[in-house]
Amino acid sequence: MQTLSRETSPTEALPAGGDDPQRFDVKEAWYPVFYVQDLDKTKPAKFTLLNQDIVIWWEAKSQSWRAFEDKCPHRLAPLSQGRINEEGQLECPYHGWAFSGEGECEKIPQQPEGMTAENSPRACAKGLPIAIAQDMLFVYPGQKERANHVPIPIIDAIAEDKEDWVYIDTFRDIPYDALTLLENVIDSSHIPYTHHDTVGNRETVSPVNLKVVESGKQGFNGIWPEGPRKGTLGQQNTYFTAPNLMWHDLTAKKLGRTLTVVYATPIRKGECRLFARFPFKFSSKLPRLVFKLTPRWYSHVNQNAILEDDQIFLHYQERYLEAAGGSENYAKACYLPTTADRYVSQLRQWVNRYEADPFPDTTLPPAIPTEQLLDRYHSHTKNCASCRGAFNNIRRIRRGAAFAGFGAWGIAPILTLWLGNMATEAIAVSSIASIVFGAVWLFLGRFERKFSEGRTIPPRNLS
Repeated sequence: MQTLSRETSPTEALPAGGDDPQRFDVKEAWYPVFYVQDLDKTKPAKFTLLNQDIVIWWEAKSQSWRAFEDKCPHRLAPLSQGRINEEGQLECPYHGWAFSGEGECEKIPQQPEGMTAENSPRACAKGLPIAIAQDMLFVYPGQKERANHVPIPIIDAIAEDKEDWVYIDTFRDIPYDALTLLENVIDSSHIPYTHHDTVGNRETVSPVNLKVVESGKQGFNGIWPEGPRKGTLGQQNTYFTAPNLMWHDLTAKKLGRTLTVVYATPIRKGECRLFARFPFKFSSKLPRLVFKLTPRWYSHVNQNAILEDDQIFLHYQERYLEAAGGSENYAKACYLPTTADRYVSQLRQWVNRYEADPFPDTTLPPAIPTEQLLDRYHSHTKNCASCRGAFNNIRRIRRGAAFAGFGAWGIAPILTLWLGNMATEAIAVSSIASIVFGAVWLFLGRFERKFSEGRTIPPRNLS
């Protein structure tokens, strides 16, 4: 099994998607599955990539991350439910079989002395190639011998001058397809309406004249000469690197250079993991300082709200498309009369021409309730080291405020009995303290919910 760490493309590069010029094999590509900072070296982490369960874990001996199929070769128990044992091996939770980072079975506790069943190839865990690039952990689900030769989809502009950029990044498990996500992000014309009062404004709407400059099996790129906000910010360039990366590149004279980078990692039909990165190269030092001082969890709370602006209707939109014949029938199912739809049309043409649907002949699951669509805890917080820590800290402080408030309130009768007529001031202080602690408890309760549930009414629909 290969473990790579690189920021540049490999030598003797092979194209993503395989060698067939008429077909893009979605398994022959690198996919991000975690930001490295969100992984815990003391316990295994589970992820599902292209409908295949995998387990990510840290091997102290080699000082590297490892990825296995999430099933023990013995009785197919999920290894992600196990632990990293005292020897630094991944241990199966069912019978204690233990594996090295190379997937070799190191221990079968139940076998009699002298037996060497662990030496059989059938006792090995199946590993997948992994790589670290631009602070993300990538997994290659295709042929292992190709992995080291297929370029990792990174942003070259960031790699060239890393120190000049500041970042906002986030991720979330999204209840719709990776292709639906890419189609949405590549469509800049929806932002003034869908994201009105978050990152958009209806007053900035103008014609969107998109131009596709180059296209092929590896993706396409285009330009929007006027750019967003009625042309006040300058030209915007857009790139799609097949099969999972899309980014906009915008340079505004007064603000500096801004990238909107989105990776769409397919989990299963109707679900993907979004990785969004917003690198900024500001012309002024003050915004750079503000971005660096903003806690990561605070940015994530705001980014979750933006994602929810379109999360519900996209969940239903892709089901309407499936009922109308799916991607192959996209041009008939959807009416695309303006140049604002050129990128969306180009993406669907790419999918159809190169047979690049990750889950062909698979039906979407039934639609899920709105409350589940707006769930933040399971789709983000529990897997994010920063938000999980903030969420737990808020809960602890809130419990402390509740105990302190009850204590301040409950001590008033005791002060009355103890101090008699002289207790007035002390009772007033304890009453004020109980009110303050109660207010803190209520405020933190509202803030705590921001880590677990989204808004049912988006800002665009408020009065």
